[in-house]
Amino acid sequence: MRILVSGASIAGPVLAYWLVRNGHEVTVVERSPVLRKTGGHAVDLFKPAMDISERMGVLPRIEALATGTTRLTYLREGTRKPISADVTKLFAAASDRHVEVMRDDLSEIYYDATRADVEYVFGDSITSIGDEVTFEAGAPRRFDLVIGADGLHSNVRRLVFGEVGKAFVGAYLAVLSVPKNLGVPGEMAGHIGPGRTAAAYGARHLDDARAVFLFRSPELSYHHRDVARQKQLLRQAFAGLHHEVDSWLEHLDGDGAFYFDSITQLRGDTWSRGRVALVGDAAYCPGPAIGGSTSLAVLGAYVLAGELSTGSDHPAAFARYEDAMREVVHASRAFALGTAKTLIPSTRLGVSALVRGAQLLTSLPSWLIRPLAKLNSKGVRMHDSMRVKDYGRQGAATATP
Repeated sequence: MRILVSGASIAGPVLAYWLVRNGHEVTVVERSPVLRKTGGHAVDLFKPAMDISERMGVLPRIEALATGTTRLTYLREGTRKPISADVTKLFAAASDRHVEVMRDDLSEIYYDATRADVEYVFGDSITSIGDEVTFEAGAPRRFDLVIGADGLHSNVRRLVFGEVGKAFVGAYLAVLSVPKNLGVPGEMAGHIGPGRTAAAYGARHLDDARAVFLFRSPELSYHHRDVARQKQLLRQAFAGLHHEVDSWLEHLDGDGAFYFDSITQLRGDTWSRGRVALVGDAAYCPGPAIGGSTSLAVLGAYVLAGELSTGSDHPAAFARYEDAMREVVHASRAFALGTAKTLIPSTRLGVSALVRGAQLLTSLPSWLIRPLAKLNSKGVRMHDSMRVKDYGRQGAATATP
């Protein structure tokens, strides 16, 4: 089949990889004129996504570009003594197999694995989906299927599904590129107070460092493309937390990469209509930075391609894809809601409990942490509970250099 995929970030290239391996002809259209380098934050790949990446032949490159963060160091608002925790123990509790990697790096790795076999069209966007697909810049074309892999603000979802159920979690995420000397490789160091937390981190292979901000707020009024307004809101949210945070925010006036968005869940349970389907954040975003959305996107892309590989009609394949993903999507939503409450406590007592709890947990011996965590597959081990089905024809392959 001739399949059009909208979005060239994470889910889009992973889906394209497996579709091509199953004999389909794939075109990926991306609104950005080049592969996006938006100052993306570090993302986590848990065991299922790592297993899929290994089957794609790209895991060694992903591991080579891991951030290498091993410590968390936070200073509570109004105190002078920072508290540190061993992040490697925290992730060992969460997953038997895990890597933290910059989102931009991961996107480029998946793109490189597909660009020799997939047609990529940058600087264009879908305007309508009928017998033909029309574009802002290119001529109309015909495709058998159209897949929206274009993120939380999906254009394909808007065109085909209209408004879908969303749940604002009550918090916001921002990421800012700052000079390399402001982030220490191997450590995320920052400041935390009631309802807000900010930290900076680096990685040896990056030319810059990243400052990441999480804060609680009632829903704010702004457009997701209005960067000036977003920067104003971020300054207001973090005024007075700490002079070091103020120094990070000074770089908002520069031309470095910047990201800002609400932490919002999509609540729809139907991700296909006719010959159109959604995958990744376009379908079931559990909330940026809190619900394992990157691993969920990789798994969803793999499952969708696998169900389409069976040779049956696409409505049946779409239905099986939805059935296979529904339970893990629901679990990710519940996990994300709990994570938001934990990571952004609203009271001083909650802040103290968070940092002291992390310090206490990582003071335990490694041989004890993992068995305790495995007692709850719906909690910190939720991501490892996702199963990666073997679709037979989707065997391992060698990635394009």
